[in-house]
Formats: sequence, C-alpha cells, structure tokens
Amino acid sequence: MTMKGLGKTIAHCFVALLLVVSLPAHALQSYFINTEVKSDNIEMFPKWMDMLHRYDAESHTLDSVCGKTQYSTCKLKEWKLFVEGLRGKPRLVQMAQINAFANKYPYIEDIVNWGVEDYWATVYEFQRKSGDCEDYAIAKYTSLRALGVPNDDMRIEIVQDLNLGGVIHAILIVFVDGQVYVLDNQIKQVMLAVNIYHYKPIYSINETHWWRHLMIQ
Repeated sequence: MTMKGLGKTIAHCFVALLLVVSLPAHALQSYFINTEVKSDNIEMFPKWMDMLHRYDAESHTLDSVCGKTQYSTCKLKEWKLFVEGLRGKPRLVQMAQINAFANKYPYIEDIVNWGVEDYWATVYEFQRKSGDCEDYAIAKYTSLRALGVPNDDMRIEIVQDLNLGGVIHAILIVFVDGQVYVLDNQIKQVMLAVNIYHYKPIYSINETHWWRHLMIQ
C-alpha cells in the first residue's frame, strides 16, 4: 500500500470512529434495558396456563414413584440422570449444560408436531416430540426448577427477533446475582441479556406473574 493509500485508510477509519462515538447512547443500548409493568393476571395467557395444567397432571402420574414434589428430577423421566448429575454445581454451570442438552433436540414447528400454528408443549411432550422456540424455553425452565431454581428467578420471555424482521421468538431468562442471563435455542452459549442487541422484549411470564416490557425513552 502506498503512503497515499495508507493515509486514506487511516482517514476513513478515523471518520468511522467519529461516527460511532457520535451515535446516541440508545443506538448501542441493549433492548433488554427497559422498564417493566408487572401483573399477576396470568390467566390471560391460555397457552401458558394450559401447559402448566397439563404438566401438573402428567407429573402427578409419577407421584407413586417420585413423590408428590411438583418439580423433581425423577419426574423428568429420561432427562433425570442428566439433570440430577448437575445437582450441587454452580448455577451458571447448570444453566449452560441444560441449555446445550435441550438445544440438541431438533427444531420442529408446531404445525408439523401438533397440526396447529402455536402449541406450548410440556417438557414431557418435548422429550417425546421435540418442538419450537417456546418448547425449548419451557423444557429448560422445568429442568432448572427441578434443580431448585425458584420461580421468581426465571421467566419465559417473548421477544421480537430484529435480525429476522421482527419475527416472534421465545427464550428463557434467568436471574443470577443481579444479572440477567438468556438461554436460547438459537444461541449456543448462555449470554448476559445486556450483550444481546437483536431481541426486543415484548412480555415475560412465570408461574405467578407476567411483565410487559416498555422501552426506555
């Protein structure tokens, strides 16, 4: 490269740097930095409620073998040895291994599995037939609950995937030591939510509450 060409390259890089520095702060801010409106009216989410009721009914069929604890590794059937092997390990290790384990299942759309556009499967159904994005999130949620992670520390979160034109997607978020982590069937690693820029949260839900997410103005 000539000195003239080198000078041009440096100039272009300097201009690009100035453009980045001059961007407004919100342009580089994760969409996971937002305000939340909390509600306890989860009955308005029938697919989630139906999944919880079906899980409860299915898990109770194992009460005579596994006891009456709603969330137990025994009730995960073929997953139980894997999940039980994580007991006592650090929370982030549990999350990473459960995320990887569930993500090995093939992605299958609800219309193929169930003949409907949107069906929220229990972990039992997912083990038998695999599923789509919310089914991965539910399976991970149930597995972590079986390891003792409190309901209050987790949510199924519905987001828009801005890389795919705003298509609706579901992930699991877990709170650990004041940080928010994402478990996602589209991302191999468990990631801090604030390091993800292409998901725009719409709402999140667990067994007792739901939250509407509003962008900070």
